[in-house]
Amino acid sequence: MEYKRLGRTGERIPAMGLGTWQLNVNPEEEVRALRYGIDNGAFVDTAEMYGSEELVGEAIRGRKVFVATKVSPHHFRHDDVIRSCEASLKRLGVKQIGLYQLHWPNKRVPISETMSAMEKLVDDGKIRHIGVSNFSVDEFREAQGSMKRYDIVSNQVEYSPMVREVEDDGVLEFCRKNKVTLIAYSPFGHGEMFRERYGGLVELLDGVGKGHGKSAVQVALNWLISKEPVVTIPKASTVGHVKELLDSMGWSLDKKETGVIDGTRDFSKKSIQKRLGFLLKNTGAWARLATKHYSKKNANGGRVRS
Repeated sequence: MEYKRLGRTGERIPAMGLGTWQLNVNPEEEVRALRYGIDNGAFVDTAEMYGSEELVGEAIRGRKVFVATKVSPHHFRHDDVIRSCEASLKRLGVKQIGLYQLHWPNKRVPISETMSAMEKLVDDGKIRHIGVSNFSVDEFREAQGSMKRYDIVSNQVEYSPMVREVEDDGVLEFCRKNKVTLIAYSPFGHGEMFRERYGGLVELLDGVGKGHGKSAVQVALNWLISKEPVVTIPKASTVGHVKELLDSMGWSLDKKETGVIDGTRDFSKKSIQKRLGFLLKNTGAWARLATKHYSKKNANGGRVRS
């Protein structure tokens, strides 16, 4: 496993984590997959909104692992943040969360109120580090500016060979200059990379990977991880898939190969933030509905057995 420094801290985290959105389709296999990834050095990223924290808790039981989770924007009031964190701790079965993140901005709640609660959670030992997700440069600066004692160590945003907006809107460069870890989610464009319309991109990635004996998936992940300060969190629901993901590390693309992938702008698509950001960032109501949806769905998904 490769490791990268988390923000300005002295802590190093794996360059790859395992995403857990839309898990609980086959809980027993998913737990096996997560455990395989953890045992081979990966960290795990989840969120209260996903309804997968209990499944993650089952997977990490008895294992030493860096765990990241997120508080939903409809819980950004001070006391709600505290309660959400305590509920996540219980579902995960841990005493401390490694990285606690704001899932999306919510402009109906003063960011100073939210960050005050996040700092209290660090003071109380319930979380180790504070992060954000889907924040623009200006939103990040506002959040950091309201902090009194701690740095925001990460920003989790959509980034893939298909979704390149962080290269254009200043987020990647801001993170690089300010030593903020960029956690790249949906590294395959929510799975769209494997649809027919992106066949040319997959063919290109396969071509780059041929000399390394690697797949398009592995090339895409290696390309992301080669960038500073990027780590990535692909979702994997089977042990076989996790093995493929982990094999994206331990080798390097050369400058020419990296340049070929950098030049694939013809395949770019808009991120969810670009398409729905105005709605998602200006209310927490949608997050409340999403949380109920996934909780109900997962409640009917079967019980995990260890």
